Amino acid sequence: MFRTVLKSLAVLAVVAFASPIIAQQAAKPVAPVVTQAAPAAAPAPVTAQPSSPVASPAASTALVSPVMEAAPRPMVATGEHDLSPWKMFMGADIIVKAVMVGLAFASVVTWTVGIFKMMELTWAMRRLKAALRKIGESRSLSEAQMALGERGTILSRLLAAAMREGRMSAGISSDEGIKERAASSFGEIVRAEGRKVRTGMGILATIGATSPFVGLFGTVWGIMNSFIGISKSQTTNLAVVAPGIAEALLATAIGLVAAIPAVIIYNHFSRVTKAYMEIVGRAQGAAGRLLSRDLDRTHSSSHARAAAE
Repeated sequence: MFRTVLKSLAVLAVVAFASPIIAQQAAKPVAPVVTQAAPAAAPAPVTAQPSSPVASPAASTALVSPVMEAAPRPMVATGEHDLSPWKMFMGADIIVKAVMVGLAFASVVTWTVGIFKMMELTWAMRRLKAALRKIGESRSLSEAQMALGERGTILSRLLAAAMREGRMSAGISSDEGIKERAASSFGEIVRAEGRKVRTGMGILATIGATSPFVGLFGTVWGIMNSFIGISKSQTTNLAVVAPGIAEALLATAIGLVAAIPAVIIYNHFSRVTKAYMEIVGRAQGAAGRLLSRDLDRTHSSSHARAAAE
């Protein structure tokens, strides 16, 4: 057994000493591969040298092409425009600017007249309705004037005209003549009131009818200037054409902004004025009835005195 152990130890020693040698022998073939690859890599520069002149035009074209492609970029950047209404107004032609300013002023006038007429008609209708309620139970012109008290309304003017005609026609037996003369005075007062409440309506009608055409004139003028600019620049690029056309169309937009409210306000106050004049007609009828009642009372009292005598 001892010999067997010695033999196994001897075998292990041989294997231990032989393993480094085997490892070295296995590593040696790698070195020739590397040393052979080194000479093979040496001709590479020689073969690459003839190709360098061929590659240089491609490289030059590669360098030129980005420059050529990047050339249009500044044109796109410079073509950008601020199309806000104020910028378009400032960039418009002097004629188009004058049209826009005129239309803006017309719009201001429209709203001013509308607000003023609303306040005037509302106040007048309230006062006249209140005055009619006050004289509803009056039996004579004097009682009506005392009940009314206030001055400045059309009803007070109608009552004053009726009493004046009654005094001036005292002693005249023809009641029909007195009533006709009083009706003539009433008609003058009513027509004057109608002219008063219709003040400013003509301005609204004019603005509503003419503003779209004035704006259209500004648009036509602006488009003409745009076409002239296109012919001078010799390009149909949208960045060049669009600003001028937008400035021209802004004139039409302002014209519509001025015209549409003017037409609406005019139609509204036409209806309100008609309603107010109907109330004025009621006031005229009330004054005429009071005058007729006073005349009848005067004649009845005179007949009673004559019968008593």
